[in-house]
Amino acid sequence: MSTLELNKIVAAVLVAGIIAMMAGFASRLIVHPKSLAQQAYPIQAAESAPSAGGAQPAAADKLEPIAPLLAAADVKKGEAAAKKCGACHTFADGGKNLVGPNLWNVVNKAKAQSAGFAYSDAMKKSEGAWSYESLNHLIWKPNDYVKGTKMAFAGIRNTQERADLVAYLRTLSANPAPLP
Repeated sequence: MSTLELNKIVAAVLVAGIIAMMAGFASRLIVHPKSLAQQAYPIQAAESAPSAGGAQPAAADKLEPIAPLLAAADVKKGEAAAKKCGACHTFADGGKNLVGPNLWNVVNKAKAQSAGFAYSDAMKKSEGAWSYESLNHLIWKPNDYVKGTKMAFAGIRNTQERADLVAYLRTLSANPAPLP
């Protein structure tokens, strides 16, 4: 290999490096990235078991009763929270069923009894009526309360928000159910 060929190879490597460096400088002049105050998609790491002598893990996600909160629940906030349900449910007296059944007069109504709605087999097997606490559990984690339900809703984790929502659902009746 001649020295001329070697010089060409070294020059090509140097020119490629200089072009890459200049492209980096130019991109910083053109694009001004900004750091986010918080992550757009927060990642929650699973808690590991405590090591010997280590701290105990946080308490598991637990359903809190809403009965004590219902007397002071804010119906207006519950109506706003019900907008999360509005894509699948209607709330008017005589309203039609959508993806989910109409929720008029749902408190103390027998489960899976909305006329003309095709309930999942799991929901049809549910017995009893929609009490305040059964609604609380369903709104908290629908698939935990009725295994196999067609309800594709993640649930509402905030206890006060659930209490507000159930208080609003209570008002959807000509004769609202008494508070517990």
